[in-house]
Amino acid sequence: MTIFLRNARYFLPQVLILLFFMTDLDHNTYKKYIEMITNIVILSLIICISLAFWIMSMTASTYYGNLQPISPWRWLFSVVVPVLIVSNGFKKKSLNHTGALGGLVVGFILTVANFSFFTSLLMFFLSSSRLTKWKGETKKRLDSEYKEGGQRNWIQVFCNGAVPTELALLYMIENGPGEIPIDFSKQHTASWMCLSLLAALACSAGDTWASEVGTVLSKSPPRLITTWEKVPVGTNGGVTMVGLASSLLGGTFVGIAYFLTQLVFVNDLDVSAPQWPIIAFGGLAGLLGSIVDSYLGATMQFSGLDESTGMVVSSPANEKQVGEQVNCERAENRVPLSHCRLPAKAGPR
Repeated sequence: MTIFLRNARYFLPQVLILLFFMTDLDHNTYKKYIEMITNIVILSLIICISLAFWIMSMTASTYYGNLQPISPWRWLFSVVVPVLIVSNGFKKKSLNHTGALGGLVVGFILTVANFSFFTSLLMFFLSSSRLTKWKGETKKRLDSEYKEGGQRNWIQVFCNGAVPTELALLYMIENGPGEIPIDFSKQHTASWMCLSLLAALACSAGDTWASEVGTVLSKSPPRLITTWEKVPVGTNGGVTMVGLASSLLGGTFVGIAYFLTQLVFVNDLDVSAPQWPIIAFGGLAGLLGSIVDSYLGATMQFSGLDESTGMVVSSPANEKQVGEQVNCERAENRVPLSHCRLPAKAGPR
């Protein structure tokens, strides 16, 4: 306490002098000072949080005996890197407030569990964010619900990240944090969890790549996956060859990220099963994920045509249903459905 008071007597006048001179600074310089102090405070909090996690890890390993403690550097990396990535995504409008909070949780858990999980998630997020912004003006004319930069919220983060997060937690319970080769002869359950998590991320990437690339580059109209009839662009369940090829590439991209991380961080690859099939597995998961998503969209999601804009929308208000003929009263911006026999509920994904 005495040392604290002595230090306070020394530093307090310095802080007061700094605040006094800051009152005479222009607005931009003052803003830079505030930003610098804020970054210092955030960094200090991150270090404290990482050390707290490390202490809890050491305590748990001492108490239970069979748990391996997680290094402080892994804790620090697992906290700092997701914060930086999410902050950058929030600034670029790839995430809103709720999406940023959800992304922090997902990123932290996957990074602690396995760096291969982290790089797969990172490549999915970065590529999807970039593709969402790509040719945004064209997509704005085709999609009534298009948002600048994507603006993913907590619901989208939950849909894409809930299953990988659950699998990462189960992986840590089964194997503990760390990277392992995928080898069913040695670690059967943990290998299945790794492939399941990779498949979940590859499916999300494949679906996103298909919808973002196929909508713009496809020269032919999408076809409904259940009946193969031509449908308007933007209809749930519609597919194109460009979109399917893009989904294959999206899953392969995530698989390559996982494979390269294995090469860097796994030590006993020379005595383990070959890891290169991970790439093919990722591509196949991306393609199948996109196909399943399109089938669910064709059979379970609503699609309607807003006549005032000519866009396909997902809300049943003030538009005609893209589907089976039903009885419907005439209303403003709506025509009798007997005049518009369009295939049911499809999309450009």
